[in-house]
Amino acid sequence: MSSDSPTVLEKRLYTAVATATSGRDGRAKSDDGTLDLAIVPPKALGGSGAPGTNPEQLFAAGYAACFGSAAAHVARAQKINAGPIAVTAHVTIGNVGQGFGLEVELVVDIPQLPKDQAEALVKAAHQVCPYSNATRGNIVVNLKVA
Repeated sequence: MSSDSPTVLEKRLYTAVATATSGRDGRAKSDDGTLDLAIVPPKALGGSGAPGTNPEQLFAAGYAACFGSAAAHVARAQKINAGPIAVTAHVTIGNVGQGFGLEVELVVDIPQLPKDQAEALVKAAHQVCPYSNATRGNIVVNLKVA
């Protein structure tokens, strides 16, 4: 498969559905009602500082949660007792030519493992995580073990 071919799912496991109205200054709601958030631009992008979240925070939360689950999945598969895994995602938006792009840093804390074993687990999780697979080759994703 060439690197510019999209990955086709072999089996669909779950589909999340959410609708955003009015872009970066509106609302986002999931079809089941569990997510219902005000979307507001951050002050750094000219926002008023009103309560709410923004797409970068939502992406950071999703990526961090997904990557943590991928790391736990790899640990179970390798029969490693990794203990608690905390992932902090730093999602940065910036200019790319005439448009905008993202850059991510994932800081993974696995305090119960030696650093070399934690680094190997993080590297393996980066191959499994759907967010990592979706972003690979498209944006910079830096991995760091705390």
